[in-house]
Parts: sequence; C-alpha cells; structure tokens
Amino acid sequence: MTNKYIPHMKLQYQEQIVKELKEKFNYTNDMQIPKLDKIVLNMGLGDAVAESKKADVAIEALGLIAGQKPVFTKAKKSIANFKLREGMVIGAKVTLRKSRMYDFVDRLITIALPRVRDFRGISAKSFDGNGNYAMGMKEHIVFPEINYDKVDVIRGMDIIICTTANTNEEAKALLTGFNFPFRN
Repeated sequence: MTNKYIPHMKLQYQEQIVKELKEKFNYTNDMQIPKLDKIVLNMGLGDAVAESKKADVAIEALGLIAGQKPVFTKAKKSIANFKLREGMVIGAKVTLRKSRMYDFVDRLITIALPRVRDFRGISAKSFDGNGNYAMGMKEHIVFPEINYDKVDVIRGMDIIICTTANTNEEAKALLTGFNFPFRN
C-alpha cells in the first residue's frame, strides 16, 4: 500500500461539506453534489511586454504561487498604439487541478487573503451564473512564496474558481463550506 498525500481541504470537503450540501439542497444522488473542478490563475504582464526580463520575473513569481510552470499567453493581433506585435508574450496563466488546487485554496483562504491590505471580505456578486467564481488581487506579494526583496513591480492577478455547481447559490454554499470570507 502506498501512503498518498490528501490535502486538508479535500478531507474537509469529503467529510463535512458534502453532508452539509446534501442536506441543504436535498440531493438524491451523490454525483449532483457540487465540487471544485479547477482553478485558473492569470497574470497580465502589461508594461513588461517590452522588456523580457520583467516578464520572466513575473512568470517565475506566478510559477512559485501556483507550484507549477505557467503557460505564456501571446498577442493574437498587432496593435500599433500599444507597441504590440502579434505573437508577443502579454501574460501567463496556470490551471490547477486535484491536490494542487486544494492546496492553493487552503493557502488563499488562510494566508493570502488575510494579508491583503484593508481586507473586508470578498464580493459575493462575482459568480457568473453557471457556478464559477472570479476574483482579482491587486498585489501578488500577499502569497508567502514570493520573496519581497526580489519583486521589481507589484502585479495583480485574476483567480477563477470553476465548480461543477449549476447555480450561483449552490456554488456560494460550496465556497462558504471552504470558509471563503464573503462580504455581507
């Protein structure tokens, strides 16, 4: 038998959240119960488009936060006003699944969000109607993996949490079970 690592948040989901959701929404089948599908982290590079060293530093930071190598996003069109050429790197993204996803949720809720300046909770209005939640962070330095001394520019990032929920109400109940600090 192998000793497999199971993230804390996944255990919490299996032992506690599933029961709460089944009771609240009266699901007849276990497959109806919503769960986390994936988390997508996205960082636009903006001014770093012209300087590849700044882009490399930002992409390395996103890789440290996610725990895996980011994929570059490239410009589809040339736009002269922005000094942008087709094929230039304009951002980076990472898709987290399985245990890395649960570990990221744990770090986001317990470490990163409390470190945000003037934090009063996250908006409960950022659901898309299909059970997915999107939020933005103005500073990537709130994550403990980032060495503040090596940061040249503070960058923002988007965090999209995709769930298997069919409605916003189900998705909010799922994320509330994970202790997401929603504003009232």
